[in-house]
Order: sequence, then C-alpha cells, then structure tokens
Amino acid sequence: MNLEEHRNQIDKLDDQILDLLNERMKFVKKIGSIKSSGKETIYRPEREKMIIDRLHRLSREKLGLLSRAAIEAIFLEIFAISRNIELPEKIAYLGPEGSFTHQAAESRFGAMSEYLPLSTIHSVFEAIHAERAKFGVVPLENNQEGVVNETIDNLGEYDLNIVAEIPLSITFAFATLLDRVDSIRRIYSRDIAFRQCKNFIDNTFSEQKVELVPVNSTSKAVKLALEDSGGAAICSVIAAKTYGLPVLFHNIEDSQDNFTRFLIIGKDIKNQKGPMDKTSILTRLADEPGALVNFLQDFYHARINLTKIESRPAKTGKQFKYFFYIDFDGHIDDENVRQIITKYKSTTKWLGSYVKMC
Repeated sequence: MNLEEHRNQIDKLDDQILDLLNERMKFVKKIGSIKSSGKETIYRPEREKMIIDRLHRLSREKLGLLSRAAIEAIFLEIFAISRNIELPEKIAYLGPEGSFTHQAAESRFGAMSEYLPLSTIHSVFEAIHAERAKFGVVPLENNQEGVVNETIDNLGEYDLNIVAEIPLSITFAFATLLDRVDSIRRIYSRDIAFRQCKNFIDNTFSEQKVELVPVNSTSKAVKLALEDSGGAAICSVIAAKTYGLPVLFHNIEDSQDNFTRFLIIGKDIKNQKGPMDKTSILTRLADEPGALVNFLQDFYHARINLTKIESRPAKTGKQFKYFFYIDFDGHIDDENVRQIITKYKSTTKWLGSYVKMC
C-alpha cells in the first residue's frame, strides 16, 4: 500500500475508535446514575489501576506496540472524561495554574475537569472540608528535598481522607521567546529550580553572564519571561504550555530521579480493597521508654511492611511532644491492619487506604 492508502486505513480505525468510545460513554452514564442514587464516589483509583494492569497484560500477550506508560496516558484521560460524564467534580490544588501540583492533578483528572487553584496547602484542605471542591491535590514529599510539613500538619488538623497518591517525575523545561541562548540576559525561576538545574545553567551559559532572578513560582517565571525581551524561564512544561511560552530545551534537570509524591484528598471517602494497597495513619505514642519500639514491633509481629515514618511536633503545651506520620502496606479491611489500628485507636487517626503507586 502507498502512503495515502495507509492514511485511509488509519482514518477507518479512528472512526471505529470514536464509535467505541461513544459506546463506552453510554455505559459510563448508566453507571453514573447508579452511583448517584447510591451516593457512591465517582473516583475509584483502585478500579482504574486494575483496568490499566489488565490492558497492559493484554497488550504484551498480543505483542502490541503500546508500552504501559502509553496505555496509562491514553486511558487516564478516558477515565477523566468518563468521570465528568458521570458527575462533573471540581478539583482544588496548590496553585498557581501551571504548577507541578496542577500537572499532577491533570494527570489524574484530565484536561476537561474544573480546577480551583489555591495559594496555600491549608486553603486546599479548607476547600475540601467546606465542600467547595470534591477533591484536592497537594504535595507530600520530594525525594530530593524531603517532606512537605504543612501537608502532614493539615492531615492532622482536618478530618479528611487520602484517596490516592500520585508519583510525578519532576522535569524542568527551558522556555523563552528567543531563538538563541546567547541573546538571553535573565532567567526567572524558583530557587529550588536553579539548584536542581545547576549543571545545565553552568554548561549552557559558561561563555556569557546571565542574571538568575528568583520568583515564588515557575508560573510567575513564565509570565515574566513573556514580558522580557532578554528573558527566559526554567519551569514545568505545563506552565509553558498554559501561558504560551515556547520551550527551547526539555528535561534540563541535573537528576533524572527527581520525583514528588502528591496526595489526592477527599471527605468521607473509603476506597475498596485493590490488588496492592497502602495505608496512612497519624499516631501519638505514650511519653514513656520503649513506646516507639513496642509500637513498631507490633507491626513486625503482624507482618506489616512499614514504608515511611516521619515525626512532627504536636504543638500542644510547653513540652516537646511529637506525633508520627506512618505509611505501610495493606488496607484497613485487612485483619492484621485492623488489629493494629484497633489496639491504638485512642491515639491513632486513620488517614486512608488507597492503591499503592510508589
């Protein structure tokens, strides 16, 4: 077949894909009606992961060309469109628009959802608590910079649940209206971005002097670069796309292993058990010798794998008291997990059980 004949075949396949997607959405709408009458939550991350796992296995069995990442990218957008057909929901996130948190939110809720960018993590929690949005997206930790203490503190303050986690690879773009780097005089970005892209900056601008201008967000950096005839921005790809600033270089970060873990939070939501789950809790232990050791040994004897433990000041009274944020494998409906939480129920807050992504 010649080129035109191949294109005609692709057009026919596209028509079939469109027909099948429309057929899928008819069932989605029926499921939405059932969920609405039963007051069930629309977002089911454990169900979505099971679908992607199944499709990936099927693709490998049939020697398909689509990788898991490609299947996930396609179907996460399909899932997001489906949820909007079932029941449109507003998503709050730590802004501004074009931030990495915005990128994390879009990766799970799609480009068509209604988004509410907010200026602080606390305001995201408050929006979910007050039911101004159905879900919120906030950062929890970065494997280069550590935990986001404000998120842990707000998990303790508000009676909300962790619905899902989102591991996001943090990659930076170099965006500018200029075609040549030797015309650039100023680079705008956050201090953390300058640190994480130091090698690129040193190597690219070794022969010329450029001013590094720190700003409070990479979105702000993009806006300033758009107004500056000698300016550029180190930013997220989504920020450059949102504001229309051309990207000159992609993936300029020093480390290719820079990940941030984001949380999706909601109100009165309990996920069903999935094939692999994670549970998060906050706990305060008795102020006595061996309290922490005994607590951790209970997990050992219950054969529960701890994946994270982080201490935070309790901020009560004049003495130094602490509580612990803990992640571990398993679901609250697992017998060994329920026994642990029941034993420490007077001092432990269950935050959520959700599908394990990292």
